Amino acid sequence: MPAQVHILLVDDDPAENLILSAMMRKVTSYAIKLHYVETVEDALGFIRSSDAALDMILMDNRLQPQADFRETVPELRRNGYIGPVGVISSSISDAYFQKIDDYGVDFRIDKAELDPTAVEFILQEYVKRDVSAGQ
Repeated sequence: MPAQVHILLVDDDPAENLILSAMMRKVTSYAIKLHYVETVEDALGFIRSSDAALDMILMDNRLQPQADFRETVPELRRNGYIGPVGVISSSISDAYFQKIDDYGVDFRIDKAELDPTAVEFILQEYVKRDVSAGQ
């Protein structure tokens, strides 16, 4: 039985939740539970209230009212979230994406490159639990 992982998607476009939910179901080496919120405030509320251990946050680069990950991810970090945060964007070519470490971001990925193989690799790289125990 694949290990259960909990991923929080923070994206102001509900269509992205539908797209990523369908794609996550194709990942075979993990049983992914994708949680979804539209704002950083909702993400902070989810983190505080969730019974499930959150394994990772996927953060859309641009959320309203914040400008981009340079504002949103530090907000998560200031509020105590220490797990992996990945920024997803339709374009990661802007120069500021080279400075993700300065803002508490663990990785970045272009939405066009996000597929089941990429998700499996990201989870293997960033989810540091004993997945053989089937947690």
